[in-house]
Amino acid sequence: MFDETLLDDPEALSRADTHGLLRGAAECGARVRTAARNATEAGVDALKPDGRPRAVLVAGPGPTAGCTADLLTALAGGGCPVALIRPAGVAPAPGALRWTLPGWAGPLDLLIVASPDGSEPGLALLIEQAYRRGCSVACVTPVGAPLADATVQARGLAIPLATTPYETVAGGAPAEGAPALPVGPGTLWSLLTPMLALLGRIGLIDVPSTALEALADRLDQTAERCGPAIATYSNPAKTLAAELSDTLPLIWTEGELSAAVGRHFSTVLAALAGRPALAAELPEALTAHGTLLAGAFAAGADPEDFFRDRVEDSQELHARVVLLRDREEEITSPSPAARALALQRETPVSELEAAEGSSPLETAAELLAITDFASVYLTLACTP
Repeated sequence: MFDETLLDDPEALSRADTHGLLRGAAECGARVRTAARNATEAGVDALKPDGRPRAVLVAGPGPTAGCTADLLTALAGGGCPVALIRPAGVAPAPGALRWTLPGWAGPLDLLIVASPDGSEPGLALLIEQAYRRGCSVACVTPVGAPLADATVQARGLAIPLATTPYETVAGGAPAEGAPALPVGPGTLWSLLTPMLALLGRIGLIDVPSTALEALADRLDQTAERCGPAIATYSNPAKTLAAELSDTLPLIWTEGELSAAVGRHFSTVLAALAGRPALAAELPEALTAHGTLLAGAFAAGADPEDFFRDRVEDSQELHARVVLLRDREEEITSPSPAARALALQRETPVSELEAAEGSSPLETAAELLAITDFASVYLTLACTP
């Protein structure tokens, strides 16, 4: 049950936030600054690259690695392909996953391993395999972790993971029978920032130090707008959380950056709030989700039943479109068609776009911060 009154009660939100999720979301800007400093101290700025790699391979546990690969792909454009390596099965070590380099990977390629834990034996084997193939290796992981040692042995670059005192994997012991929450908001920036600094150094992405500082500033500004003390009517994250209560979010995106944010938003909604959500890119989303807007999840699919017990019966989920854009609408933009279809099917629409004149990094930061805060608010307001 969604308690909307909780959104405008900062003290109640604080009591409900036993995992420190709001604090983690608010500290993203600080994480970027710390991660950038860690990258510099690890020697990223002192690198003397021979040129751009043929391909960048990204590997890591959980969905965060996928989001970093998506964002790097969008930011790199056509300069260099960025590929995500997914686990291919179970490794010989007990409970470990097996990771394998593509058959074509070799001395011209760069492997980046991103792990907030740093103890996955399967990733250590992947680093060893990359060393044998002649790949360059970089790893973002906690200091002293087995993966950091494996990277050093492979003559790679080990960058310490930026953490805060409020870093949470489970946030303490969960209640009996309750699942532990995954890594909270902010870890994405701890992993992504060193990658941005590294790829900026080798000329794949234009990321000067001023760009990372502007990125941290944008995250701080968005955290101020979305903080628990800001009322719902002027807080974009709280407004979005309230709009998504008791709905099936259909996240429609326009632009490569928005597509990465949309997939991340869908993943976080499921992982934190336990809320199913579907993400698709426009204009393909119009056909991919068109049937959902006319079927059982349509706004008018469940007419009001006078005899329904409104206390005991759970409310039916109805679709709601969340439209994410990372650029201004053009003549050929599919967004007007998306709004028209939603209006025709009587489906409400929530829209998010970054401030005008933002750089691609700042655009990604604003969209990610708002959707992360919205996921946290939805999680806390639905907590019994």
